[in-house]
Amino acid sequence: MNHVTRIVIIGGGPGGYEAALVAARLGARVTVVDRSGIGGAAVLTDCVPSKTLIATADVMTTIQDAPELGVEVNGVGRCETGVDLGRVNDRVLALAEKQSEDIAEGLIKAGVEVIRGTGRLIGDGGTVRAVEVRTAEGGTLTMEADTVLLATGARPRELAAAKPDGERILTWTQVYGLRELPRELIVVGSGVTGAEFAGAYQALGSQVTLVSSRDRVLPGEDQDAAQVLEEVFQRRGMTVLSRSRASAAVRDGDRVVVSLEDGRTVTGTHCLMAVGSLPNTEDLGLAEAGVQTTPSGHIIVDRVSRTTASNVYAAGDCTGLLALASVAAMQGRIAVYHALGEAVWPINLKRVSANIFTSPEIATVGRTTFNAESDDPNFDVVKLPLDTNPRAKMLGFKDGFVKLYARPGSGTVLGGVIVAPRASELIHSVSMAVDLHLSVDQVAAVFTVYPSLSGSVAEAARRLHSDHEE
Repeated sequence: MNHVTRIVIIGGGPGGYEAALVAARLGARVTVVDRSGIGGAAVLTDCVPSKTLIATADVMTTIQDAPELGVEVNGVGRCETGVDLGRVNDRVLALAEKQSEDIAEGLIKAGVEVIRGTGRLIGDGGTVRAVEVRTAEGGTLTMEADTVLLATGARPRELAAAKPDGERILTWTQVYGLRELPRELIVVGSGVTGAEFAGAYQALGSQVTLVSSRDRVLPGEDQDAAQVLEEVFQRRGMTVLSRSRASAAVRDGDRVVVSLEDGRTVTGTHCLMAVGSLPNTEDLGLAEAGVQTTPSGHIIVDRVSRTTASNVYAAGDCTGLLALASVAAMQGRIAVYHALGEAVWPINLKRVSANIFTSPEIATVGRTTFNAESDDPNFDVVKLPLDTNPRAKMLGFKDGFVKLYARPGSGTVLGGVIVAPRASELIHSVSMAVDLHLSVDQVAAVFTVYPSLSGSVAEAARRLHSDHEE
């Protein structure tokens, strides 16, 4: 290992704790400064709790769809279900806390020092030599550092005219304090977070109104996938208001009134604001240390996580690269490998797989219609409806598809979109094909179980080969 021996990491989320484990394994002296709990928002208020809540919603959906498979309750041909949201949220928070404790224990076993508090860079002229730490107990420490990694994450964006109160007007970090299921929930924002929570609460039993400022849900995702999801939402009783930008949300007793820019109003018992996030980059001493940020406040980094200060790196949502825990973790690991002089592959977002945990799920990897046409218009594509798959028919799955993209001539797999229950598990084979530059013929030649949902991936690959021959 080279001369870098002292690494200070500000932030204990995936970008921070994954980097700390790697650095400790490579022999560095590592300190993690964290203010809200190891695991960060991903573990405590975002990924882990939201997906735990969604897992409960998935069970409700399965029960509600059971009569189509011939399952009856009390001989009436329908399944009556209910949910105790207080118990659900107790389980959600307990699971998140346990995950945080497990990660913290792993850091300590690896020899990482963990300090509860906040950190600020000390340096000028583009070089940082120390970090000032304000501990949770009120003290102040100065820690020398050869390298600093910023992994401070992000927080929910709030509208001035729709201030969350934690009771009726909520951010996605506050919903786990609810003890009773919202009878009428208005979700403002139809991006990934808004769509996931809207679908989950609809399945749990709330009457949901989804307010979208764009012409469809999930405007940043595959159009075919978004269309399937919106149709499912509406069929299950959700009200979707497209091209409806919210301007304000205020309480009126036990009701919430959401005002739209066109003059209309929507009322409900609760409102969830899902209008994006803001990076936690204030009070870090960035400007003084020579760390440049974008107009939105995100830290500018290159493909090996370097900032504009010579020995300062950044990872995760504070960089605005791609708001995924897996990307944050990869950025953090890459930063440490680079800082310690190890061989490293620069991050490649074209190989990142992502999943939206709605019902059905939407999984993507590599180049798709949404992100390929602008920089690489030459691609072949095949889309297979899920309802043609024999296993899907057996399970009663009707909504969704498998879509593969390949390069003409070579047949190299460029990307894919899968809309299906547990699409997050099915996308892995496509991710491997993209990462290893496999051809559609190679994918098609691999045995799949019959019947299986994964058989549709192989079938799509076979059809791409046939289309090429034609």
